[in-house]
Amino acid sequence: MGMAEIAVALWGRHLRHNPANPQWHDRDRFVLSNGHGSMLIYALLHLTGYDLPTEELKGFRTLHSKTPGHPEVGITPGVETTTGPLGQGITNAVGFALAEKLLAQEFNRPGYDIVNHHTYVFLGDGCLMEGISHEACALAGAWKLNKLIALYDDNGISIDGEVAPWFIDDTPKRFQAYGWHVIGPIDGHDVDAVDAAIAEAKQSNDKPTLIVCKTIIGKGAPTRAGTAKAHGEALGAEEIRGTREALGWSHEPFVVPPEVYHAWDGKTRGGANEQAWNATFDGYRAEHPELAAEFERRMKGELPAQFAQIAVDVAVGAHTRGETVASRKASQLALEAFTAALPELLGGSADLTGSNLTNTKSTPALRFDEHGKGNGGRHINYGVREFGMAAIMNGIALHGGYIPYGGTFLTFSDYSRNAIRMAALMKRRVIHVFTHDSIGLGEDGPTHQSVEHAAALRLIPNLDVWRPGDTAETAVAWACALQNRTRPSALLLSRQNLAYAPKAGLEDISRGAYVLAEPSEVGLKKAQAVLIATGSEVQLALHAQAELAKSGIGVRVVSMPSTTVFDRQDEAYKREVLPEGLPRVAVEAGVTDFWWKYRVDAVVGIDTYGESAPAGVLFKHFGFTAENVANTVRVVLNKA
Repeated sequence: MGMAEIAVALWGRHLRHNPANPQWHDRDRFVLSNGHGSMLIYALLHLTGYDLPTEELKGFRTLHSKTPGHPEVGITPGVETTTGPLGQGITNAVGFALAEKLLAQEFNRPGYDIVNHHTYVFLGDGCLMEGISHEACALAGAWKLNKLIALYDDNGISIDGEVAPWFIDDTPKRFQAYGWHVIGPIDGHDVDAVDAAIAEAKQSNDKPTLIVCKTIIGKGAPTRAGTAKAHGEALGAEEIRGTREALGWSHEPFVVPPEVYHAWDGKTRGGANEQAWNATFDGYRAEHPELAAEFERRMKGELPAQFAQIAVDVAVGAHTRGETVASRKASQLALEAFTAALPELLGGSADLTGSNLTNTKSTPALRFDEHGKGNGGRHINYGVREFGMAAIMNGIALHGGYIPYGGTFLTFSDYSRNAIRMAALMKRRVIHVFTHDSIGLGEDGPTHQSVEHAAALRLIPNLDVWRPGDTAETAVAWACALQNRTRPSALLLSRQNLAYAPKAGLEDISRGAYVLAEPSEVGLKKAQAVLIATGSEVQLALHAQAELAKSGIGVRVVSMPSTTVFDRQDEAYKREVLPEGLPRVAVEAGVTDFWWKYRVDAVVGIDTYGESAPAGVLFKHFGFTAENVANTVRVVLNKA
């Protein structure tokens, strides 16, 4: 209610969209960052002609309706992103605007601006209080995202009441310091004033714009307007009656007069805008056929036709070379091939490029000059902004045209976690490169040594987590992440060197787990137990296998680079890899609780925090030795 006039100005006079085709490539993107006000966007979508009938509005917040409590992409036609946790909507919008800017510079040609749209955001005090808004909005200013326009619902109210005691920011000056153009404060209930402000914002050539709109929350409600009760509680029947009287609205609930529908209908104008764009694109295709085909492929999210062979070549090359390198280096080696073949790969790092190794020869650092023109770089320096990076990548993926990936240390996945969860919820292809994956990073100590993080990430539904043990497994992990269009992926990579594990073939790596070594490879016929290992501990399992063979004990070694992928395999394959009746011991430099789901008999893990010391010293101190793993197997067999 408090943003109604702002919505009238934007949706009625500026927003370029086509309700008949919510996926039109050059539509403006609209993000309701203050997503708890979801009925506003549902009303706008309904009135302008999207496939959101009155019955769906009546089903607001009910099971299986298209009108959930917060907007969700893929559920409601016309919703661009899932905005629940405050601050992530504006951050997604920065990703939208960055993708638009980069695609325009890459594909537009004289006379053919096939990428030319704005990203609009509604946001409130809560979004600005969340720290992620600082991370994202500072980057938006640095990147000179002039087609990003945010309209701030400055009503001074949150759930706990008037925000003045705890939110004293001078918001206009804050955004001016970020390098934004700031308009206002203006009267957010004056449609013409908002209209004029949007028109001014659209003239910006080198800055994003914040329009500060002073509003009254729950405007029109006789006793609730301007109060916290209008934020967190239903108005109730009596207050609704008073509101209807105050607004002069006499129609029955959910009854919209035909003249109102006619005034709001966006299909005619939207159809004309899309038709004009289609004509421009037809001319573009005629003059630049290869660029047109590439643009369409990338906006569809399809990989090049030759990608499958490229992926095989990368994995086979790693297998043939058999290099001993850290898996973070193995990741960079795979990326060298993939970034050369896939121009849509847009990388980055949260101030740790030299450690994460997310840069390649094909991805120079992205830079913008004083006029906002980019240099064509494909590697983003996000600065120390892990959460912002993760949510911006979500926006890039949602926009289309790029596959984003970004790196930081695994322990900092805690900062990124909510955005990772949102990518999984939205089913978006976003790739997180997490290096320094265990106590193996050594002297930095327990603050940086990941212990619980692999297990915690594996608990996020629809997130594929990979912890590869050598160069071939890393190459396959990258290929699977790139091919998976409906899941984000997290690659957990080592700082320390990992020896290559010889293997008979590469086919089963993509299934998440496979038999790496049988007892026959150490001179024995029968497996008495199974060792399951991931990452750097795969080599430890192989050494333990050799140690046990000296005592005539045969064990099978199973490498499980992705538990999440393995869990999706059919039961026959699972039994083939992990036979019933054989004792199982898991080995991973992380918390032990996770592994009991595989009905293991013992876990060699770590249920405390690390220490500051060289990696080799730490692994020995915490029991990650071939001798300890072998002894654990002996104990299990004695109990069997």
